[in-house]
Amino acid sequence: MHFEHVAMNVPDPRAMARWYVEHLGMRIVRQVDAPPYMHFLADVTGRVVFELYANDLAAIPNYAEQHPLILHNAFAVEDMDGTIERLTAAGASVFSDETLPDGGRLAMLRDPWGIALQLTQRAVPLGA
Repeated sequence: MHFEHVAMNVPDPRAMARWYVEHLGMRIVRQVDAPPYMHFLADVTGRVVFELYANDLAAIPNYAEQHPLILHNAFAVEDMDGTIERLTAAGASVFSDETLPDGGRLAMLRDPWGIALQLTQRAVPLGA
């Protein structure tokens, strides 16, 4: 058994998928251009995949009202300040930004739909 993907019911999966491709370096590996507009996005490694869709059979959570510690998508970055600047110029907003005791840095942003994005710049890479 292996992890395949995680999925989120979102208000506009097509626009969100475009934003994630353009601004987060994701790529669409599968999509359906009819309701519920499923889009499977993979990261640059191809090992992490998440699905975006708008399915009326379930409520779309109000992500913007949830604390980022309830749910967030985390991305490792090399240039924290440059990435924050680029993403906020593209419509994201900053929730928090902290330097950890080990010298690593975590910033929490929200994408234009309110979903929390954590940017990580770890002193010791995860899994190292």
